[in-house]
Amino acid sequence: MRIEHLLEELEFHDDNPYAEPLFVDEHGRVLRFTLKPGQSIIDHNVPDSPFYVVVLQGHGVFKGGDGTEQVCGPNTLLIFDPAENHALRATDEPLVFVSFLHGIPTTRPGKTGGKLGHQE
Repeated sequence: MRIEHLLEELEFHDDNPYAEPLFVDEHGRVLRFTLKPGQSIIDHNVPDSPFYVVVLQGHGVFKGGDGTEQVCGPNTLLIFDPAENHALRATDEPLVFVSFLHGIPTTRPGKTGGKLGHQE
């Protein structure tokens, strides 16, 4: 068994949101995202996996495939279908959430497989 403490040792970057791989293998990916107030991730999608998000701390404005924006805070589960466009921005406080995705058979452990699109 492996245990990760989700709100400990948080790392925030000044110039962009940060996605920290907590677990990555061919079966699944768990990433912890940290955003400073006002940071955002531009519209994108995950073509081959649903994208599940659990907000742990702070509030963010999340947008799904229908373009509707919703403010979500701690203890909220968001479910995005495979290839569903989504975007988000942190409100006036730091935002921390974890995401769960399918694995990628060719992904090396510890790698997320790409850069985040971001804006400030």
